[in-house]
Amino acid sequence: MTFQYTNYKVEVKNLKYTTDDGRVFPKTAIVTLLDDKNKSVAVELFGYLESEKLYKMIDNKEYLDLDHCLIKNFSLSVYRGERGIGKKEYVDLKGLSARHSFFESKFGTDFSFSEFSEGDLSFEGSHFAKGDVSFNSAKFGDGEVSFSNTLFRDGNIDFANAIFSSGDFIFKNSVIHDGKMDFQYTDFGQGLVSFVNTEFYSNQVSFINTNFNDGEVSFKIARFKGGGIDFHFSKFGKGSISFERAEFGDSNVDFRTVEFNDGRINFNRSVFGNCNVSFEGSQIRNGKFSFRKAKFGKGNLNFELAEYDNCELNFESTDFGEGDISFHNSRFKSLSMKSCHLDHYLDLRVAKCDIIDLSDTIVRDIIDLQPYDFDIDIRLLDLTGMRLLGRINLDWHSNRVEKMIKEQNESSFRQLAEQFRMLKENFRLTGKYGDEDLAYIQFKRHEAKADLQESIKKNPMNAFWQYPAKAFQWLVFDQAGLYATNPLRVLFSMVVGYLFFSFIYVVLQLFTSADITSSVGDPDHLSTVQVALYHSAITFLTIGYGDYYPSGVIRWVSGLEGFVGLFLMSYFTVAFVRKILR
Repeated sequence: MTFQYTNYKVEVKNLKYTTDDGRVFPKTAIVTLLDDKNKSVAVELFGYLESEKLYKMIDNKEYLDLDHCLIKNFSLSVYRGERGIGKKEYVDLKGLSARHSFFESKFGTDFSFSEFSEGDLSFEGSHFAKGDVSFNSAKFGDGEVSFSNTLFRDGNIDFANAIFSSGDFIFKNSVIHDGKMDFQYTDFGQGLVSFVNTEFYSNQVSFINTNFNDGEVSFKIARFKGGGIDFHFSKFGKGSISFERAEFGDSNVDFRTVEFNDGRINFNRSVFGNCNVSFEGSQIRNGKFSFRKAKFGKGNLNFELAEYDNCELNFESTDFGEGDISFHNSRFKSLSMKSCHLDHYLDLRVAKCDIIDLSDTIVRDIIDLQPYDFDIDIRLLDLTGMRLLGRINLDWHSNRVEKMIKEQNESSFRQLAEQFRMLKENFRLTGKYGDEDLAYIQFKRHEAKADLQESIKKNPMNAFWQYPAKAFQWLVFDQAGLYATNPLRVLFSMVVGYLFFSFIYVVLQLFTSADITSSVGDPDHLSTVQVALYHSAITFLTIGYGDYYPSGVIRWVSGLEGFVGLFLMSYFTVAFVRKILR
């Protein structure tokens, strides 16, 4: 039976209708399906079964075989009223099959407070053409409950407080028109819950406080055209949960304070429209949560206060659209946003996360990592290959940036150097010049290690000259002044150099024929140590009074000291002016 019709009309004829399996009905229902121009789309024939006949079958505890039937105004509420049964007293239905049937009711088809104790329950291929459909507080046995390929044209669908056992619940390939679909406080037992390829129109779909237990849950390729999807306070068990390739339209998606337990959660390639998506306060005991290649629209994505301590959350190659993203005060084992475009504000002020992977991302807005009212504990931060067109808001010391980057055991020195270089530029643009210097030092150190490693890898013989050259660079550029970022460090190096040469002069005078001689006599009667200190000072500072002059090997040492002094004074000037100008 086609789903593509706008209206329909029913005619009941006093003609016998015989089903394919030999059942005979005294009347035939002719259902003409009409399009939006009131033209016939298809004509379907059904056996006509009056409600009172159906009620008598219930009285007699008969199996309800309603396949290929048209059922009008069926209501267990009416049945209870006519039989004098309490409004919430359960009605035992041994079993029911209503495949390819047609339901219509002015007041709604009502199976509320029904108890299906035996066998499967199937509405496969049926149409609920008019009125609400209620299975409120129904109890289902161990058999399968199937609404696959079913059409709900009009009104609301109510499964609130229903209880399922170990059987599967199948809504595969169904179409649900405008209305509210209510599964609040439903207990799905241990079976599969499947809404695969189900199409929801502008519905409010509610699974608030629903218990899915350990069964698998699948909304794979489901389509939501509007309204909202609310799983607030729901509980999932050990079964996997799949929304793969689901389309949410402009429906808000609410998973706040949901307990996911140990299942694997899959939103891969799902598509969200201009709607907000919230997992605020949700929890996962163990498992993997994946949004790989998903697409978001203009709404915000919220994982604030999420507790995923042992969960790997993966957004690899996801398109986040135009909304903000927040992981504020959340906890993860790992969070991957590899190869994503981050065009809007991203709050990564997580309470705890072992690994945050932002490699190969393109950032055009702000990534916020700076602690405010709580400590941020991130063991490893991977920025390899990031194109930073926006800003990263973080603090070198509070965020322990050096430690976070160096934890990347699989990254090369070149990759680490590039990450520190990028952070150096980021700190410069955000006015954090002290942090800029610290990042620059780490960049130069890792760049030097990368150059050495790559040179030796290219030709092992390069080690004979590369190691001495790098040792010299390490001593002069790094240790002497931290790459011109610390003038006090350079000043200290000058003092060390001055004292070192003074000591050399004392040793040379005591144990060699070299000497430092006064050209004007020795009116002050200076000792050997005093002469060495004085000569070293005027040589290091390139003053050169000429009242003392060296002889022997001290002449060559004095020349070297003059060069070192001139170099370190220039080095100090550069470092000092660099600090002042900023």
